Amino acid sequence: MTAPLPPAPRGGSRVPLRVTLVALLVGLVAVALLVTALATTSLLRSYLTDQQDESLRSTVSQASPRVLQACLDGEYRVTPQGAYAGCLPPEADAVVDFQGPADDDSLPRLDGADVAAGDFAHHPRTVRAEDGTRWRVMSGELPGGYALVVGLDLEADQRAIKRLAAIEAVVGFVVLSVLAVAGNLLVRNSLRPLAEVERTAQAIAAGDLSQRVPAGDQRTEVGRLSSALNGMLSRIESAFRAQQASEAEARGSEEKMRRFVADASHELRTPLTSIRGFAELYRQGAVGTDEDVTRLMQRIESEGARMGELVEDLLLLARLDQRRPLAVAPVDLAELAGDAVHDARAVQPERPISLHLEEDLADVPVVLGDEARLRQVLGNLVTNALTHTPPDARITVTVGADPDPDVVQVRVADEGPGMGPEDARRAFERFYRADSSRTRADGASTAGGTGLGLAIVASLVAAHGGSVDLTTAPGEGATFTVRLRREGPPAGGAAPPA
Repeated sequence: MTAPLPPAPRGGSRVPLRVTLVALLVGLVAVALLVTALATTSLLRSYLTDQQDESLRSTVSQASPRVLQACLDGEYRVTPQGAYAGCLPPEADAVVDFQGPADDDSLPRLDGADVAAGDFAHHPRTVRAEDGTRWRVMSGELPGGYALVVGLDLEADQRAIKRLAAIEAVVGFVVLSVLAVAGNLLVRNSLRPLAEVERTAQAIAAGDLSQRVPAGDQRTEVGRLSSALNGMLSRIESAFRAQQASEAEARGSEEKMRRFVADASHELRTPLTSIRGFAELYRQGAVGTDEDVTRLMQRIESEGARMGELVEDLLLLARLDQRRPLAVAPVDLAELAGDAVHDARAVQPERPISLHLEEDLADVPVVLGDEARLRQVLGNLVTNALTHTPPDARITVTVGADPDPDVVQVRVADEGPGMGPEDARRAFERFYRADSSRTRADGASTAGGTGLGLAIVASLVAAHGGSVDLTTAPGEGATFTVRLRREGPPAGGAAPPA
């Protein structure tokens, strides 16, 4: 059953990061455009107002006698240019208009008292007409106590400002639209590695620890994030693989230990059963003659020796598993090979057994190692060949060079029946024998008869930092090749477990 997904956090934003970034960018630019538009409009309005004020001051300061005459005549003239002129007679309350627009509602509303008080004399002021038209008005003095009032229509300026505002609005809308599209594309491309990170995380959550985030430019935050994530994922994968390997190794070790204990118990039970049976025969008086007693004692002694050899082999493998140090010293492999051949000839004088030293040996085949253990390696290999091949099968022990000049080879080859692929693959396992039967045909106490000889060879060679290989096929004999380094076992001379 699939576990339910955890609820989404309530405080988190539901808006995608890409939309948030684009909206923030567009909003900031919109605020900037708005502030710019307001500042531009305000500056333009101030500029236009200053221009109107300068024009009014110039008109007031350059007023001619004709202006006073027009005021005295009282004749009103229509001017379509948006200009206004009027005068305030002495002791009068109303301004006399003598120049301005055709519509009376468009004339500026002026209070004679304000004009007489000089409110318009020094600084132009803005006044409105009945129809809402805005005028910029200023007053000045005329001969005879008259006051001149002039004004300029601000509608043209207002139209210019409104047009500018419209242009700014259109341009701002176009800029924001282009910015939104370009920002969306830019943010999407910038966040594409994060999408890869998301897909990688989903794949890892599904169990694929080999996934990695595509590497990016280390000068960018996303590139550095990708590198950090890849480093973290590599360490996680390594730790997970190591844990899996450790668990598999533990399961394999447990299975091997269980099989080892079962096989050791069986191998020890066989001679013990024989010894107990022979003793029972003697106790019951089934052995009558001295010759039978002698034969019975020999069988008991033989089974006891067999059991002792098995115990010695088990103790040796236990010591190797504990990585006990070796007694390292220079060892001549040619000498050990010669002794192994000599011992084999003493056991089976009629068998063709030969020693061969290859001519390509550039130096004396001396390695650093434990002489007693290396002697046991060659002895077990030769004894294995003697045990599992016919009496007339040739056995050849060869000492030669290796493609690696720091390595020496020792090969033990026989012309026996050979082994199949499955038997060859398991030849170095403890208590494994090609013959499924757990009893020996002749009951002789021979090395390797318990199925531990080749396992001891593999453990001892590994303890010396070397390797042992088997080359065989049915009907083609078997060749065991031991490779040992001249500098000897790894530092400390500790034996790794078999």
